[in-house]
Amino acid sequence: MIIIKTDREIQLMREAGRINAQAHEVVEEMIRPGITTMDIDKAVEAFIRSKGGIPTFKGFQGFPASICASVNEEVVHGIPGNRVLEDGDIVSIDIGTTYEGYVGDSANTYAVGKISDEAQRLIDVTRQSFYEGIKFAKEGYRLSDISHAIQECVENEGFSVVRDFVGHGIGKDMHEDPQIPNFGKPGRGPRLQKGMALAIEPMVNQGVYNVWLLENDWTVITRDKKLSAHYEHTIAITDGDPVILTAL
Repeated sequence: MIIIKTDREIQLMREAGRINAQAHEVVEEMIRPGITTMDIDKAVEAFIRSKGGIPTFKGFQGFPASICASVNEEVVHGIPGNRVLEDGDIVSIDIGTTYEGYVGDSANTYAVGKISDEAQRLIDVTRQSFYEGIKFAKEGYRLSDISHAIQECVENEGFSVVRDFVGHGIGKDMHEDPQIPNFGKPGRGPRLQKGMALAIEPMVNQGVYNVWLLENDWTVITRDKKLSAHYEHTIAITDGDPVILTAL
């Protein structure tokens, strides 16, 4: 069941989203060769708590950290640890903040030092595909119109969209109905209406879309070990253009 949010609930999600956006600013300032993914995790957790929020991911179904930090061929759900980031790496940082019982969820892929032109293009296309998708995040369109626009953008650039993991509804729970694939034919699924809150998150691979789950039962990598990028925002459907709740 898709839960329609009130204006007050959307405002609380906006507050959660603002903290999340500020946490990404903390990440952006930290990203450089020589730091560990655990360094980032600790800094983000401290920041979120300093703002009265709770790191949503920590303890979720047993997840041991406050962020997901996925490096290079890691697609999603990378567990922060002692891995040292190196010049030329890319790292996807996914952050969730719960504030007054409501969740904001967003992700971005960061360059570590100087990266290859192709890695930068992957990051840029992943981000652009999100914005192509939300052109259809308006009342009257159907959910798969977003999905189709993302897929078309990605594949036109020669990359592939991950099929095994998708976006999702969001609110009091991090994962609510509906599921939001980043691929598919247009004109399908529920019709969008004001008050829907959606976490739209293209996960884009440099090579094939197939993925593997590592033995830690969390971290997902590309099957061909090529690079992957991730971009996500929490948005609200309005009676006009969508509002990005996890932006400053």
